[in-house]
This record gives sequence, structure tokens and C-alpha cells, in this order.
Amino acid sequence: MNFLNIQPISYLKTNTSDVVKQVLETQDPVAITVNGRVQAVVQDPVSFQKTQDQIAMLRILALGRKQIEEGKVMDHDDVVALFEAEDKES
Repeated sequence: MNFLNIQPISYLKTNTSDVVKQVLETQDPVAITVNGRVQAVVQDPVSFQKTQDQIAMLRILALGRKQIEEGKVMDHDDVVALFEAEDKES
């Protein structure tokens, strides 16, 4: 994983408000290192939510692809007929 902004945890400890301000303004994550290795990422909440939404969409797409591969699909006309039948029962 490549990050443009990498800071040691000691920098975060002494400049927490600056790091948060930068992340909020730029919407670029900051990687935090411990002993030279990335151990955490500071990210603004809007970007985080966008990432979570994208992951959820990818999971839905993967599930759909799996269902297609397993033959768990219905023809469009069959789906329409099913909904029409349910409407008539109501």
C-alpha cells in the first residue's frame, strides 16, 4: 500500500490537531508508522464512509456474479409475472 503522507507515531502524538486538520482539508489519508512500519491510517469520515459504501457495492456485485454462476437467476418475464401475481393476491 502506497501513501503520500507517512508520519511516525511520535509526530501524531505531538501534532494531533495538525494531522486531523490536514486530513479534513485535503481528504488524503495519513499513514502512521511505528518502528518504521505502517500500523494505522488516519482518514476523514467522508472518505471513510465513501470507501465503506464502495466495499458494500463490490460485495453486492460479487454476490450477484456468484448467483449468476450458480444459475440462481430468473428471467425478466418470470419476475414480472411473479410480481403481478402477488399484486392480484393483495
